[in-house]
Amino acid sequence: MRPDIVPGAVLADYELSDHRGRRRRLSELQGGDPLVLVLSRGGFCPKERRQHEGLVLLHREMQVGYCRLVTLSTDNLLETHEFRSGVGADWTFLSDPARTVQKDLDITEYTDPQHNPMIPHTLVLEPGLRIFKIYNGYWFFGRPTVEELRLDLRAVLQRCRPDWDIGSAEQRAAWKKGDKAKFFPYGKTFAQTLTEDD
Repeated sequence: MRPDIVPGAVLADYELSDHRGRRRRLSELQGGDPLVLVLSRGGFCPKERRQHEGLVLLHREMQVGYCRLVTLSTDNLLETHEFRSGVGADWTFLSDPARTVQKDLDITEYTDPQHNPMIPHTLVLEPGLRIFKIYNGYWFFGRPTVEELRLDLRAVLQRCRPDWDIGSAEQRAAWKKGDKAKFFPYGKTFAQTLTEDD
């Protein structure tokens, strides 16, 4: 991976087609929430399918925890749709058959010229596409476990949610003053947050 892609750096706001063929930007998919971005080898790979089976269960928790999940692969649109359906996922999958992200991040898996996939990585992103953690999954056990992602998301949420500890004196005072911007959904109505979900 490029040497400047490290925790604390901001990831480029890539725009690609999703599993429905609609162009989507990472920032749009993230909104103001933490995002787990899986840079996948593709649906042909049994390691990818196994990782995603675990992510299906985690995604249910992420939805109630206001976190986002996106899978990005070099599969074409049909393969992307089949990969998503095959693992029972209901989050956004992005298709990058032109290998824009693979080339830009310098993660070509040169040991597999037949498929020409990306070296698989999982990135945990803070709001604003800021990198919190990077996992290199060339070997399957380099990929994060569901529990590791839970802990990463907890750490990110503690950093980005001003109301993480609503029992603090500061938060209680803000609530009494009517400072709703310090409480979820941070200046929006709850209905607005629901329409932002994919």
